[in-house]
Amino acid sequence: MTARYGIKENQVRAFNKMIRVSHQKLNLVCDLVRGLPVERAVDVLKFSKKRVAGEVLKTLLSAVANAEHNKNLPVDTLYVKEIWCGKALTMKRIMAGPRGSARPILKPFSNLTIVLESGVAPSKKKAAKKETTK
Repeated sequence: MTARYGIKENQVRAFNKMIRVSHQKLNLVCDLVRGLPVERAVDVLKFSKKRVAGEVLKTLLSAVANAEHNKNLPVDTLYVKEIWCGKALTMKRIMAGPRGSARPILKPFSNLTIVLESGVAPSKKKAAKKETTK
């Protein structure tokens, strides 16, 4: 049975909007925790060297709190079902260039969405590459 916005009864989500980082850099951190159990994902984010990992950790802990408080889901069975990021606005600034010209500076922002699900995390299957021989 699905609830509002396509979220099932055993799923919960959390948002973080206007993160001051480009979506490409944020997506690198999202790839680290996609499909992991929550305990493992928290450990990966705590020890990541990426600056944006703190924001992703904050959003993940918010999703865990939503699951525990709002839907009464057991925390030890949660895993990261979906995690994605997208573009938000881009601040445009101007820096002085040579000979009186101007150079643009783009300061991008991103949005982050995390969906957690209660249950057994599916194992990651690595597709075997087929060798082509000529």
